[in-house]
Amino acid sequence: MILVAVPISALAQTDEIQVYDGAIAEKGKFNLMVHNNFTPKGQKEPAFPGGLVSNHALVGVAEWAYGVTDWFEQGLYLPLYTHSANQGGTYNGFKLRWLFVKPRAEEQKFFYGVNFEFSVNQKQWDPRRYTSEVRPIIGWHLHPVDIIVNPIVDTDYTGGFKNLDFVPAARVAYNFNPKWAGAIEEYADYGPFREFYPAHEQSHQVWAVVNHDTKFVNIEAGVGIGVTSASDRVTLKLMISRDLN
Repeated sequence: MILVAVPISALAQTDEIQVYDGAIAEKGKFNLMVHNNFTPKGQKEPAFPGGLVSNHALVGVAEWAYGVTDWFEQGLYLPLYTHSANQGGTYNGFKLRWLFVKPRAEEQKFFYGVNFEFSVNQKQWDPRRYTSEVRPIIGWHLHPVDIIVNPIVDTDYTGGFKNLDFVPAARVAYNFNPKWAGAIEEYADYGPFREFYPAHEQSHQVWAVVNHDTKFVNIEAGVGIGVTSASDRVTLKLMISRDLN
């Protein structure tokens, strides 16, 4: 098989398509969020030998969270799974998460935080066994508009600081009422700090998203459109969450 010469990270799939807004589980509460993403029109070659093909792939993960304090949430992503055209059903690994935020961020005009993740990957998910993410959170609740930026950096523990990969995400939302919101989100991969990819090799997806909070579950759904050749052309997401106690 001949692989297309496109940077690995620009084609890599992700289990979590979400902009962090600083909200965490209440102290003593367990929360479960199930992420599912389906790519009806995506890349037809794996990003690396033995990797998964994103075209027609379903990617999901169960995210378990516990509110330790009013400023700290501990999380576990398990299991991370995919059903892809080239490998069928696969288990892809797990992640540990530590999220630190300004207390009661959802009530603040200006809020901030930082999330740390440590991933243990299966070989078809990432060519590196261990990877990590640092996700700063900066945002404003301007009522009814929310503006949130996550200037994320990823690392595979090689090459030092200059090899960190810049993968920012952003969200602008309009809150119609306390239960309904609509948003535009953007997810990108610019490449490593040592040298950003050329524009056509960067991954950029623009999303239309809707959020709905009910008595029993919170729902986020959206459709993303890739705007560069290195992006999946169309991706769908559905996130469902609720407190367990």
